[in-house]
Amino acid sequence: MKALAGRIVLGLFIGGVLGYAYQRLVGCRTGTCPLTATPLRAIAYGAVMGLIWATAR
Repeated sequence: MKALAGRIVLGLFIGGVLGYAYQRLVGCRTGTCPLTATPLRAIAYGAVMGLIWATAR
């Protein structure tokens, strides 16, 4: 059970960091892109993707 919790936390963290990096490096210059319009939205999307990746078997 501890291993699964660790994978979940790690997936959320890494996904959030990658989401933020994507927003900063690629991003949307006009602010109209639904995914990368704000850093918080990109972090949340990245964290969800990290969670899915961490829990997939």
